[in-house]
Amino acid sequence: MPLPTGIFPTLDAAQMARIARYGKCHTVPAGQTLYAQGAEARSFFVVLSGSIEVVREDGASEEVIAQHGVGQFSGDVHLLSGRRNIVRGRMRTAGEVIELDRESLRTLVQTDAELGEILMRAFILRRVELVQHGQGDAVLLGSSHSPGTLRIKEFLTRNGHPYSYVDLERDSGTQALLDQFHVAVDEVPVLICSGKNVLRNPSNAEVADCLGFNEAIDETQVRDVVVVGAGPSGLGAAVYAASEGLDVLVVETSAPGGQAGSSSKIENYLGFPMGISGQELAARAYTQAQKFGAEVLVARAAARLTCNRQPLVIEMEGGARLPSRTVIVATGAQYRRLTTVDASRFEGAGIYYGATAIEAQLCAQEEVIVVGGGNSAGQAAMFLAATAKHVHILVRSSRLADTMSRYLIRRIEDSSVVTVRPRCEIVSLAGSDRLEEVTWRDNQTGALESRPIHHVFLMMGANPNTPWLSGCVALDSGGFIKTGPELTADDLAHAKWPRARPPYLLETSVPGVFAVGDVRAGNIKRVASAVGEGSMSVHFIHKVLAE
Repeated sequence: MPLPTGIFPTLDAAQMARIARYGKCHTVPAGQTLYAQGAEARSFFVVLSGSIEVVREDGASEEVIAQHGVGQFSGDVHLLSGRRNIVRGRMRTAGEVIELDRESLRTLVQTDAELGEILMRAFILRRVELVQHGQGDAVLLGSSHSPGTLRIKEFLTRNGHPYSYVDLERDSGTQALLDQFHVAVDEVPVLICSGKNVLRNPSNAEVADCLGFNEAIDETQVRDVVVVGAGPSGLGAAVYAASEGLDVLVVETSAPGGQAGSSSKIENYLGFPMGISGQELAARAYTQAQKFGAEVLVARAAARLTCNRQPLVIEMEGGARLPSRTVIVATGAQYRRLTTVDASRFEGAGIYYGATAIEAQLCAQEEVIVVGGGNSAGQAAMFLAATAKHVHILVRSSRLADTMSRYLIRRIEDSSVVTVRPRCEIVSLAGSDRLEEVTWRDNQTGALESRPIHHVFLMMGANPNTPWLSGCVALDSGGFIKTGPELTADDLAHAKWPRARPPYLLETSVPGVFAVGDVRAGNIKRVASAVGEGSMSVHFIHKVLAE
């Protein structure tokens, strides 16, 4: 299969001369390692003479996966984040290279438009190739029926980290692999990092620590702005703030993308007439934010905001404290759980809150249920309809939501494998270690219907992720954050608003703390609106910093 155009471009003499102004040239003998697998990514290399070979090490063996000749260069997107190298680079033949450190590389891609486009395209395509071929430093041993396996798959995929997967139920020779790492079957999922560290059913934070996702980030540094949440609004804020020279740190509980990251296809976002998946949109925005210098701390959750002092402090689960002059809250909302039945024991084993390619693989040629009548539910239903035997959309009202886009409604109406079931709700779930049967009730007739359905996608309403802000900023009756004109005189009096000016448009009852996206009261639940709010908040951040 041919490689994508632009993955290994060759620079001309003039382009290499421009790069040399940002770095240093030196001669390297054959066989010398330029960057080691598992070490923090610090340097970028351009070959002036000789050649570099890229090697993936797996225990005692190694595989050459690429070579860089004269005019070609090393690296992928990990150079922007400072994460660990997942491959090794060494001189294949002696020669001369230009070396740039990470900050010089970032300056180059920001200031030289032509070279920035060439390098960024190559970096992104190389990471895509590594992900698609599972050429990383992580091996996941799991089962398609394991909620933990699904969680770790999604975490690694949405963080753009390549890994190889061994299905213990299907792959031969798995017992030998388990024996090699002294793992029992009931301890899966198991993640093997760098061929040596073995994690048994790890949390996302443990996976991030094992793979070194956050090692290059200084958590004690006082930032201009800390953005809490890396959904569309948070990433939008990060891109605009970093591009305007602010020192930005983004904190994300799981992976970039937020709720939108689990959308199979977004077709009404400006500039993408053929649509784009939420995961791809998030990956592009994540890389764009890093290009401008924003740092992203993943698998870390905010526990409390200390808002009665300057600088503001975000207290993290685990005890870390992140100081910042301003804060943008972009923690979004999460789909509501079923309240009529005990669904929690089937989460990840039949109950899902996103419809991506990973979930779709689990339910090919089976009946599935989507609960909800909004755009997310409609997008999920049509995505699943491409591979599922039949899709049932359950809505409690008499029809699909008025907020669902008309193009989705038409597709649903025209589909022979999608059935809308109005005034229906799930009343019971059955199964042992995974979902095996669903019963729903028609609330108009009272009739019950049970089916052997193993997969239910919940996309009904949303609860804001604001418990960590309790007692700090003013919230409405639903727990959403009140901002700008929505803050009443009583809200400001109770918060002891200290400024002579009123709060800015997206500012909360605490000066310098802003709220954007789905977590904000009165938000418009569209990706474009979330990105717009994120970018707009930066305008007011500058005003606050100037006060």
